[in-house]
Amino acid sequence: MAVPTFVDRVTLRVSAGNGGNGVASVHREKFKPLGGPDGGNGGRGGSVILRVDPDVTTLIDYHHSSHRKAEHGRQGAGAHRNGGHGEDLVLAVPDGTVVSTADGTVLGDLVGPGSEMIVAEGGRGGLGNAALASAKRKAPGFALLGEPGEERDIVLELKVVADVGLVGFPSAGKSSLIAALSRARPKIADYPFTTLVPNLGVVSAGDVTFTVADVPGLIEGASEGRGLGHDFLRHVERCAALVHVIDTATMEPGREPIADLDVIENELARYGGLEDRPRLVALNKIDVPDGQEIADMVVADLRERGLRVFPVSAASRAGLRELSFAMAEIVSAARAERPAAPPTRIVIRPQAATGSGEEFTVKETAEGWRVRGEKPERWVRQTDFSNDEAVGFLADRLNRLGVEDALVKAGAVEGDAVLIGHPDNAVVFDFKPGLDAGGEILGRRGEDNRFEESRPAARRRRAIDEAFTERAPGETRADVARRLAEEGVPADMIEQVARDRGEELAEDWWQAGWDDYDPDARGGAADPDDD
Repeated sequence: MAVPTFVDRVTLRVSAGNGGNGVASVHREKFKPLGGPDGGNGGRGGSVILRVDPDVTTLIDYHHSSHRKAEHGRQGAGAHRNGGHGEDLVLAVPDGTVVSTADGTVLGDLVGPGSEMIVAEGGRGGLGNAALASAKRKAPGFALLGEPGEERDIVLELKVVADVGLVGFPSAGKSSLIAALSRARPKIADYPFTTLVPNLGVVSAGDVTFTVADVPGLIEGASEGRGLGHDFLRHVERCAALVHVIDTATMEPGREPIADLDVIENELARYGGLEDRPRLVALNKIDVPDGQEIADMVVADLRERGLRVFPVSAASRAGLRELSFAMAEIVSAARAERPAAPPTRIVIRPQAATGSGEEFTVKETAEGWRVRGEKPERWVRQTDFSNDEAVGFLADRLNRLGVEDALVKAGAVEGDAVLIGHPDNAVVFDFKPGLDAGGEILGRRGEDNRFEESRPAARRRRAIDEAFTERAPGETRADVARRLAEEGVPADMIEQVARDRGEELAEDWWQAGWDDYDPDARGGAADPDDD
């Protein structure tokens, strides 16, 4: 099986890197109990980027390897260490590459060296519990997961960026003409369809330098698949001008210059999109005796159609200078009308599932109530459903966004199925509205109460602080603490502290605890159970 050397259309599967997971970690250090959350964030996943490289002329690399993956982000760590970002995967493509989806929707047209397009964006890294800490959630026991990177199939189609395109029947001398005009050396032979891939040549005419594209020959019925079809005509779509190369010395029956021109023009019209391009006619092979006579016979008729006609010979180079300067004239005029565009960086951002202006939508389906929206779907992807506290945090976020109120307003009742996400991989919940404000509830869903100031030790410290402001002359803080114990500070406060320390309770332990307490010796208002 022959290995292709020129590929101008490939289907490529691109996978961006996943974001790294955040970490739930608590700082541990001697003499510092409950040091606080210190889990780092996960790193961002690498993106897949297409970049125009002038040195690349074909898509053959992606024909052999059609699946490309970017690097994943690293997981965070304790001590506030964030995970490293995944490295972006940059894929070099030729100038003139058109990017589209599998169904034909054009995503971008990469023209100009350095132009970029992000075709798959890396997932965001998950937040660690240090970033999730707040005044009400001081020590989260969970972290957010990293988001998965985008994965999609794209079609890369190369449309050669040339200034002038040569079109005509097979064996009309197009390859010979481009070889005579430039330093390009395409394959030349005396049989039809010698050229199977486009050839580019650089031509200089005076102070104008331009490129000429030689595409495989067309025959009558190419629009119906005869010969090589219309596939290669995409390479002349960007051309500023088209040159009809007509063989004036063909020996095929039924062939003559004007009929050949009409056949090619008919095929170009069937392809579409090339009607506004200026045309030139090159009557080739006038070095052949009959060729010069036939050219002289048809020149007048072709000029009556408003065409500029140039009798030329690729073999003897006769008429090539006039043809090259005519092409340069058209190219210069086209360039003057088209200002140079700076290199662009294109980022594909799919339209939100809810449309513009809405954060989410609620719709009743046969499976249940479906919630769609960029925020709810992203939050679901970030949630570790094996952690109840993380699930509670998700419920809080959805409630603050208004999802719960929208479901109730739409008619959802407790026990109904709620689906969040794309139908292919939605997450299903049983709807259970939260308790009203002021209801009998110990704390908000997902909340960690270890750092709440309502702990017994904290209440005891506040009682000592208040009594210390009205102390008797000469009374120390330790004296105030003993006096409060004698006056009947609730013993359950002290007993709870002892249980937290894992100690056995003696009958008079609470009294001994106060008697042994000397905060002045430690330089501050601390409790005997804080060691």
